Amino acid sequence: MLYHLFEYLSKHYEFPGSGLFQFLSFRAAMAVICSLLISTIFGKRIIDFLRRQQVGETVRDLGLQGQNEKAGTPTMGGIIIILSTLVPVLLFAKLNNIYVIVLLITTVWMGAIGFVDDYIKIFKKDKEGLKGRFKVLGQVGLGIIVGATFYFHPEVTIKEDPKADGVEMVGRSAEAASKEEKSTVTTIPFVKNNELDYSRIIAWTGEHYKDYAWLIFIPIVIFIVTAVSNGANLTDGIDGLAAGSSAIIVIVLGIFAWVSGNIIFSDYLNIMYIPRVGELSVYIAAFAGALVGFLWYNTYPAQVFMGDTGSLTIGGIIAVIAVAVRKELLIPVLCGIFLAENLSVVLQVSYFKYTKKKYGEGRRIFLMSPLHHHYQKKGYHESKIVTRFWIIGIMLAVISIVTLKVR
Repeated sequence: MLYHLFEYLSKHYEFPGSGLFQFLSFRAAMAVICSLLISTIFGKRIIDFLRRQQVGETVRDLGLQGQNEKAGTPTMGGIIIILSTLVPVLLFAKLNNIYVIVLLITTVWMGAIGFVDDYIKIFKKDKEGLKGRFKVLGQVGLGIIVGATFYFHPEVTIKEDPKADGVEMVGRSAEAASKEEKSTVTTIPFVKNNELDYSRIIAWTGEHYKDYAWLIFIPIVIFIVTAVSNGANLTDGIDGLAAGSSAIIVIVLGIFAWVSGNIIFSDYLNIMYIPRVGELSVYIAAFAGALVGFLWYNTYPAQVFMGDTGSLTIGGIIAVIAVAVRKELLIPVLCGIFLAENLSVVLQVSYFKYTKKKYGEGRRIFLMSPLHHHYQKKGYHESKIVTRFWIIGIMLAVISIVTLKVR
């Protein structure tokens, strides 16, 4: 809102200082400062409100050290993350930007699903929360909305390489140099000429195969949204793990959005230029600030848990940003912590069922899943587990950034 207000004041009244809001870096900086202030200052008030409403965590006895002490700790703290993200975005972002609009929808949509899940657990005294099929249905619904928007909306485009076909930009017409096109092209990490066009998957269907590329693209987006949101949900098991790991991931995605949305940087790095996606930097700055601010109260010993309200929202936002900057195939590396947590559960359940069927007795690969509980069972303090997971997350983040040049 402030962007549009100061744009009007600058255009019609030459209001002093209003030109600052035209700079993406300034608005991103203001967004992160605002989100940090909201999450740290008002976070305490929200926690006190949740405590008064007796929105406390019901802890199942899993035999983990220090588990019983967490009973009654306020949950649904994801509200802090959501509010600390939405307020700065509404203040400093261009609200007519299609990428910002999609992320606002994602935040509210996934936040609502998580809120319902937490509400059922706390107030209906149902430890299972929202039935899994309804949760997946909500994730699939969001995937359809995001996939259809990114595929059909006219402002979701890429710009052809200014040096395509070996011709320098200087020697090209302004029209050719600024041409935008609809495309289902994405980036393959660590590969030379690292672009994959999803439509090529169905090239065998005939010369008009590109008209049906949505049949491939939308299901891929659905899968990504569902997988990453569930991965973030499973990671949220010990104090500070999900928020800290997500902050690292989001900062890297912010770098990708910044360079992909800037024609100079994208040309220098020889990567895909995506018009208008740079505006995501404001959203990502606010989101990163909200996550770091939430850690103020979520690090061990946690004063509040994010609950599914936060974890499902975090995963959904990360998935949508990755698709928007066309780095979704980098998710297994960048979101390696989420992937490991997901795989540990899948492997544990699958192996247990297999051995029970074959030997009559279920066997386990891990002492407990998700993976972080395995290390708790081995006697590691949760602060040590979280710190080491963060270190691994930083290593994966550096590897992800390196993919900009290593091909």
